[in-house]
Amino acid sequence: MCLAVPGKVLDIEERDGTRMATVDFGGVVKEVCLEYVPDLAVGEYAIVHVGFALQRLDEESARQTLALFEELGLLQEEFGDPWEAAAAQEWQEAGGPPAPAVGDGAREARQ
Repeated sequence: MCLAVPGKVLDIEERDGTRMATVDFGGVVKEVCLEYVPDLAVGEYAIVHVGFALQRLDEESARQTLALFEELGLLQEEFGDPWEAAAAQEWQEAGGPPAPAVGDGAREARQ
């Protein structure tokens, strides 16, 4: 699923003629293009979709939306590690985590 997620602008810089920002999405920090919202400032919130800020958003609406997304697990789904998610799905289907691999330190830790 691909969501439009609210995020807070932490800093702004120009890279190769493109206005870019570091944006915090409830603890997940990503780089975002600001070309569609050129007057966005540090400390403001924006709705971001596929790496582009699309519109400014007030702080209260942003916080409520982030809290709802977190509650529903959508932030992890959107920003989480796809390998971790695939492994978790396999574990759930198999009834538990896989056996430790040889040489991963698990055997040594048990001794």
